[in-house]
Amino acid sequence: MASPLLVLAEPAHPGGPVHDVALPTVLLRQRLPDGDEVLRVYSPDPTAAFTRRDTRRPGYDAAVALARSSGFSPVVRPQGGRVAAYHGGSVVIDHVLRTDRPHDGLVDRFRRFAELHAEVLRRLGVDARIGELPGEYCPGEFSVNAAGVHKLAGSAQRVTRDGWAFSTVVQVRGTDRLREVMDRVHDALGYPYAAATVGSVEDHVPGIAVDDVVSAMLEAYGGPHRVPLPAEVLEAVAEAP
Repeated sequence: MASPLLVLAEPAHPGGPVHDVALPTVLLRQRLPDGDEVLRVYSPDPTAAFTRRDTRRPGYDAAVALARSSGFSPVVRPQGGRVAAYHGGSVVIDHVLRTDRPHDGLVDRFRRFAELHAEVLRRLGVDARIGELPGEYCPGEFSVNAAGVHKLAGSAQRVTRDGWAFSTVVQVRGTDRLREVMDRVHDALGYPYAAATVGSVEDHVPGIAVDDVVSAMLEAYGGPHRVPLPAEVLEAVAEAP
């Protein structure tokens, strides 16, 4: 019998962005007492999430400095793709499943979760579509955009021998601040980039709140059982490199 999908009861992590990106990897290694599938939906501190690929670019050090000077904490996330920025006007969805067959359905997960997230945004009033926009940041076939104009959500995943961690960022509010830091880091890294593709749900549904999107996403995942993070998981996250 499959374990229930668990939602972490404390969406905010006291360690900030560094611990935020470390938690999914720790959850892959350490099973929670109640099950193997865990969901965390939260609004993050300002973060510039670089990837291993980004760290090999000649302008990486400059991009890190520019992100920090813009008020965004630079971190290196374990998933693939390219740099993405998010902040308190964003919603991050981390979904972790411990399984002995982590590669099964690897591509289908991108499609399935893109469809789920796009449907949530449609119910909130967005003309949400799936597909890459020319010049979008962290480009992907299964990005979610609004009316073919603004990228609103992107996903990345990590697969290990213990399972998979699938992370999605939905931009809800604060387009100007996002665009400013995206402009600076993309210029430093030398990536092709169209600033006009940066957008948020608020641009299409004025007045929407971050909590509206958090609640809608949690409902879409089925109102699962909420659990606290065990002390040993918190300790492992604090010790993560």
